[in-house]
Amino acid sequence: MGLIERLEKNIAKLEKRIAKEEMRITDLQLKCDSKKITKADFTIKKKLIEDRINGMKSRIRILQGGIVREKQNLEKKAEEKKKKEEEKLKKKEEKKKKKEEKIEKD
Repeated sequence: MGLIERLEKNIAKLEKRIAKEEMRITDLQLKCDSKKITKADFTIKKKLIEDRINGMKSRIRILQGGIVREKQNLEKKAEEKKKKEEEKLKKKEEKKKKKEEKIEKD
């Protein structure tokens, strides 16, 4: 499994956790509406959950940046590999030309 796949997997996990935390907020809202918890208690718990959600979202952004960076590195490596192959082909062609010139001179 490559780095990009692992990062995407981690992003998916974080998105699931964010969805769960948002469900917890709606559950708290329902409890507050049914007077099982106080409004102050609701706002405190909601703030804590929202802080966790913001933290997870920032981790997702960091992981997405890692994916972009890794894709750029892969593209760079592919370009360098292609250039090396082209240089090899040029060298082979030059060697062939030199051999042909030697044969013609003899």
